[in-house]
Amino acid sequence: MTDSIGRVKDTLLNEALSERYLSYALSTITARSLPDVRDGLKPVQRRILYAMGESGNTQDKPYRKSASAVGYVMMKYHPHGNDPIYESMVRMAQDFSLRYLMVDGQGNFGSLDGDNAAAMRYTEARLTLASAYMLEGIYEEAVDFQKTYNNETEEPLVLPAKFPNLLANGATGIAVGMATNIPPHNVEEICSALQLLLKDPTTSISSLLQIMPGPDFPTGGLLVEPSENILKAYETGRGSFRLRSRYEIEPLKGGLYQIVVTEIPYQVQKARLIEKIAELIIEKKIPLLGDVRDESAEDIRLILIPKNRTVDPLILMEALYRQTDLEIRFNMNMNVLEEGRIPKVMNLKEVLQAFLKHRQQVLQRRSNYRLKQIDHRLEVLKGYQIAYLNLDEVIRIIREEDDPKLEMQKRWALSDIQAEAILNMRLRTLRKLEELEILKELQSLETEKSDLQNLLSTEKHQWQAIAKEIKEIEKAFGSSHPFGKRRTTFETAPQITEVPIEAFLEKEPVTIVCSNKNWIRTLKGHHLAHEDIKYKEGDEERFILEGESTDKLLIFASNGRFYTLGIDKLPSGRGHGEALRLLIDLGNEDEILSIFIIKPNTLDQKFLVATSDGKGFIVETQEALAQTKMGKQILILNNGVKAQKCIPLTGDHVAIIGTNRKLLIFPITEIPQLSRGKGVILQKYKEATLSDLKVFTFSQGLSWVYGTQSRTVTDLRPWLGSRAQTGKLPPFGFPKNNKF
Repeated sequence: MTDSIGRVKDTLLNEALSERYLSYALSTITARSLPDVRDGLKPVQRRILYAMGESGNTQDKPYRKSASAVGYVMMKYHPHGNDPIYESMVRMAQDFSLRYLMVDGQGNFGSLDGDNAAAMRYTEARLTLASAYMLEGIYEEAVDFQKTYNNETEEPLVLPAKFPNLLANGATGIAVGMATNIPPHNVEEICSALQLLLKDPTTSISSLLQIMPGPDFPTGGLLVEPSENILKAYETGRGSFRLRSRYEIEPLKGGLYQIVVTEIPYQVQKARLIEKIAELIIEKKIPLLGDVRDESAEDIRLILIPKNRTVDPLILMEALYRQTDLEIRFNMNMNVLEEGRIPKVMNLKEVLQAFLKHRQQVLQRRSNYRLKQIDHRLEVLKGYQIAYLNLDEVIRIIREEDDPKLEMQKRWALSDIQAEAILNMRLRTLRKLEELEILKELQSLETEKSDLQNLLSTEKHQWQAIAKEIKEIEKAFGSSHPFGKRRTTFETAPQITEVPIEAFLEKEPVTIVCSNKNWIRTLKGHHLAHEDIKYKEGDEERFILEGESTDKLLIFASNGRFYTLGIDKLPSGRGHGEALRLLIDLGNEDEILSIFIIKPNTLDQKFLVATSDGKGFIVETQEALAQTKMGKQILILNNGVKAQKCIPLTGDHVAIIGTNRKLLIFPITEIPQLSRGKGVILQKYKEATLSDLKVFTFSQGLSWVYGTQSRTVTDLRPWLGSRAQTGKLPPFGFPKNNKF
């Protein structure tokens, strides 16, 4: 490293890196990425507007080549190449990027499809009315200036910004260790909020949001974020908003219809959005959607064609919202530079107050500047008065005296400015140098001076003047303006807690095959011949279930856990499938006890679960569904105890038998329904364990299979009792393996 006088000195690498990285970080934060809270501009944007205004490329003049503006900015103010300058200029000319344009572009400045702008030599541009308001008073000492990067001239540190640009157009940027993302808003609403704040500085943010309810994006859309979330976001300066596309349903012949998307979310590329929807159709991830096409011209018209007339458009759109950028989340982070130096995350009220404070400073500085001009003009006019009254003597002194300036100053006690003004008068002005005209201008200037002094003497008058300026902006950009009406509207999202899975999957019949060694696969179709299903050598059939690709599998294991798998996620019938233990987190010491098909409309189904020591309870399907490979622990097991049975609840009584060959029957109403637990005693054992249990309808009798024979007993009174009893020996002919 070198010190301040250029001498080389040794330093530690980490210290040198820290010092340089800090300098880089500060430069990025303050001079590149974060906007100033006062004018809402980054340095490159500020330089573009100032340079275009300085060169006369304003809204009341003809368009000029964009290259001339970019070259002027690069030559005088911006120490970077022409590409970043032109990119910033292009964004300020895009009506889909900025709510209120700063640059009026002519030519190809890009499109919503993500197309780039034409080269700057082909496009033309000039400033807009909003930019004119941003620059108003720039040459009246309204703001401070600093030396440019090459020390050849000066540039403004901030623009006077009569237009509330930060909130009106928003800002986005990524610095070192921080970022900003401010949404655009409606100027008419901003002005109303500013006026309310002027009337009552103690106004709360919730009151401000009654007038200024939220973002107003240039591409419109529907804001479906709850009002309490919006309030929290504006109170903290951070939050997110759900923004959806706007659509209409157009009826067609024969009861058909099509969905027409007319507005898409902010900063979403239309071409990429269509490409994503087309991919979903090809991959059959949204089988409810038949086709998509783009009929956009100047306005957006995106056509979505459902698969058939029975498709619910609400369900279809919810599916698209969840899988595409037809719905986005706009993450707001109002991180700005306070006074152009200190980064700070501000809430809505602080941003509005910073703008008003800046306007007050600009008003004071412009007023002081005007007072200086008036004082100078008054001094000159009073000198003219003296010259008019002594015109012949003035002419004689100028013609005859060696130093007329000094002679006039001595004769009439003139100031240096007055004497110089008289000497610089042109002869043609002598005929206009009439006393009445001088007196009239003197009176006018004295009145203006008095008004300005009165304005500067009290803040009340200053805020009244600022309120008048705000009303001027409100009138210029309000509802009567072509772009003044609010584009983004507020709606409540439909209360659809879960989009049916069939909205994402193609529904087709499948047969699920799980072997004795837990190899699982799906085969297309139903009613398959079991003898045609092949297994690995040494393996055999265990579970064969018929379902549909939109169903789920509910798996119960001896560890007391339920596991859930989407049938669409299972391996296809090629080969022998995949080991079930790879799809769920199941230990080698545990085994699969039961597998069930769960359809979307059977979530109210209930199961009876039981452990080897004869305890159990009833659990709902909804409670058993798991979201991860780990599954969901339902049965809590003591040491040495395992889960043993899980059967659907399809009757009114339970028959249970243990290894002690005691049968007990009791009403199912005696078993509690739990979401998780150890359960209650179903049958009492001393030195036995659970063998089997069955849920049945008491009036139809108890049936079991013994060999190839089926038997039913209807008189069950000897075995009917209460839960937690021991039971009696089963009827004659009951299987010796104690299984139903």
